[in-house]
Amino acid sequence: MEQIEENSTEENKKKNFEGWYNKNYKKFLILPAIILILSLAYLGYQYSHTGDFIQKDITLTGGTSVTIFIQDSEINLNELNSYISQKTNDFTIRELTDFRSGKQKAVVIDSKLSSQELKPILEDYLKYSLTEENSSTESTGSSLGESFYNQLRIAILISFIMMAIIVFIIFRTIVPSTAVVISAFADIIMTLALIDLMGIKVSSAGITAILMLVGYSVDTDIMLTTRLLKRHDNVNKRILEAFKTGLTMTLTSMAALITALLIITSFSEVLKQIFTILIIGLGFDIFNTWVTNTSLLKWYVEAQKK
Repeated sequence: MEQIEENSTEENKKKNFEGWYNKNYKKFLILPAIILILSLAYLGYQYSHTGDFIQKDITLTGGTSVTIFIQDSEINLNELNSYISQKTNDFTIRELTDFRSGKQKAVVIDSKLSSQELKPILEDYLKYSLTEENSSTESTGSSLGESFYNQLRIAILISFIMMAIIVFIIFRTIVPSTAVVISAFADIIMTLALIDLMGIKVSSAGITAILMLVGYSVDTDIMLTTRLLKRHDNVNKRILEAFKTGLTMTLTSMAALITALLIITSFSEVLKQIFTILIIGLGFDIFNTWVTNTSLLKWYVEAQKK
């Protein structure tokens, strides 16, 4: 008897939630619309002040990267930062540490200065000469960095256009295909806005992560759209089944990326940036797939029934 009452209570809760969802799902589109508009506005502000939508590091702008290998004693990053800031304002400092011990292994200084300008500043602070044994220096010309950046932007644009074409070919209907493209577009725009707000200077590896995000952004959207259009049972039931599968897919990927980020964060800046951007992008993908895309598709399917 108690079991029957419990089952009845659960069934009533499901019906109440389903009724509430059916009544309010269109309102869910307000929040992602606001966030997308704010993201576009912020990127527009960024572009008007800097001439670009993102903050670029020296691999995209050109400059010098000097890696100092730690020998006898660790380098005080605050003191080094204060010393270099007296000579130039355009630089960044980061340290590489041993994963197990946390001991400082190297310090990396990036600047738009040439190696002939940057190395004497560092040698004055360190009180010894930088050689091939105790340091490494990498330089990128401004024209080369800008050319590479332009090529990557074109690659992202082409990949997004091709993705949109494939989606339209698969579903052959305007509204569902447009919903998938809008969700993928929102994922990328929101991710770019957030990494700008976080002050992340995007490298060539970061642009590659954004390129990867184009693919990551559509997998759950395509799975959701396929289930809603190909089957004809209860719409909410199809959404729930797709939600369980899609969320498992995305959270599994995020768990793997977070684990990798925690492991490599101390000794690989390139992988750290790639994983960070992908984790942010997947977070927005959960939001846009199960709020934006789901609401648009449910609206479309319900309209088709009528």
